[in-house]
Amino acid sequence: MRYPLALNENPYGPLPSVYRALAQALNSANRYPEFLPHRLPQLIAARIGCAPEQIVVGAGATGVILHILQAFLHRAGPRGSGVARVVLAGPTFDGYPLLTETVGGRPVTVPLTPDGMQDLDAMAAAVDEQTRVVVLCNPHNPTGTRLRNSELTAFLERIDSRIAVILDEAYIEFTPSDQRIDTAALLAAHSNVVVVRTFSKAFGLAGLRVGYALAAPETAARIARWQVPYGMNMLAEIAVEACYAAEDELTARIQAITDERDRLSVALRQLGYEVPDSSANHLFLPLPDIGAARRITCAFEHAEIGVKRYATGMRITVGDSVANDAVITSLGRLAG
Repeated sequence: MRYPLALNENPYGPLPSVYRALAQALNSANRYPEFLPHRLPQLIAARIGCAPEQIVVGAGATGVILHILQAFLHRAGPRGSGVARVVLAGPTFDGYPLLTETVGGRPVTVPLTPDGMQDLDAMAAAVDEQTRVVVLCNPHNPTGTRLRNSELTAFLERIDSRIAVILDEAYIEFTPSDQRIDTAALLAAHSNVVVVRTFSKAFGLAGLRVGYALAAPETAARIARWQVPYGMNMLAEIAVEACYAAEDELTARIQAITDERDRLSVALRQLGYEVPDSSANHLFLPLPDIGAARRITCAFEHAEIGVKRYATGMRITVGDSVANDAVITSLGRLAG
């Protein structure tokens, strides 16, 4: 595929300083990583300003999510008969329903609102005695829409504190800092919240598989019991430390991606597409009918543009300027 815009990857390679650190670290590839990770949680905790006991690392956000689901769905308690359930919006990250079924749970999908928002009222109504986990994405995948602090707080007050609420912040770095939810205050008020973040998107380390959960210490300990010995990539700590040291370069790269996101969004709206406001590194292209879906699919395939398809639309990852121009040109030809 000439323009791979399906997986929300960072379109750029590692920052030069990160690349050098990783290259040097390969000299120690014959050595095992830590039996269970301690240094990496300490590094992340120091950066974000929390206790190391609140951090659980894993093989990308996906690996962390698996451990959370194992911790809360495995041999679920007697709060009702039947299979343990996970309530989530749909569509969302494919890993959630897949991993829920992997650990023996049942995903309960609540449709998004017509404007691409998570329907918090409907999600709260879907919670029952068998529910063990609720998943919220902020920004949402695939629409890029964002939750406001007031509506999230109101939602959490409706959820039984024995139910874990995953707040997936995989794309939070693409959201302006003044629009982000204060997770420290959130965790202080709601001990059942588990924040999930990743180094795959903004940091560009998707191939190294580094993610983490941020939670109350007792919740983090419950999740950490499912970690696999030697389960973290030996390059993870090196890469994260190097990314943190390259903050100015990283900030500039994130700005470049968000600038391209906004440019692409404006261009698609000028072509007549009702693209939701995105706070992530992707856009959602709603498709009103099968005919439109087929025409756009054919146009993208002809231009070798790979995107993620859903029943109601397409998710387009923000690429570099050349890839984004290809998207605009392909859709512009259809409009013309």
